[in-house]
Amino acid sequence: MQSETQFAGFGGQGILLMGKILAHAAMEEGFEVAWVPSYGPEMRGGTAYCTVVIGDRPIGSPIIRNPKYLVAMNLPSLEKFAPTVKPGGAILINTSLIPVDVEREDVTTIKVPAVDIAKEVGNVRAANIVALAAFVAKTGLVPLERIRSCVEEEFSAKPQLIPLNMKALQRGEAAVAERETA
Repeated sequence: MQSETQFAGFGGQGILLMGKILAHAAMEEGFEVAWVPSYGPEMRGGTAYCTVVIGDRPIGSPIIRNPKYLVAMNLPSLEKFAPTVKPGGAILINTSLIPVDVEREDVTTIKVPAVDIAKEVGNVRAANIVALAAFVAKTGLVPLERIRSCVEEEFSAKPQLIPLNMKALQRGEAAVAERETA
């Protein structure tokens, strides 16, 4: 088993952090993991993306042209990377910033208003955690409980941010559950 996830958006949206948390959670679950970050020289405001490869065997190459999953936090990222997703894969779109649909019939679309939910929980910067929770809830790549513990560890140096991010995780998970029952 091997799965590849690409996270993409503007610099400053916490794109690399999403990938880092997923990679950490997968490692804690005993998987082989590769995390490859990429961002432009502008960083904040420029394009940022990363790839996380998770496998039950050693990973031959961390460079992936066609990931199984895409988490697109903005429209330019969706436009650039959606065509590269493998048929049968899934694309999470942040509907707060992406007003269009995925124009593919061969992938599952996960729609989550991550920025709007983050504002509701108290800080727009938690949109990445909302999206990560929704993505993991839908795909089941790792247990959400493991994501929670990795988020707590990631923010241990700033413990005042942990309650906000726990709320963001809950709401991201709930957003997927609500869409499935609707």
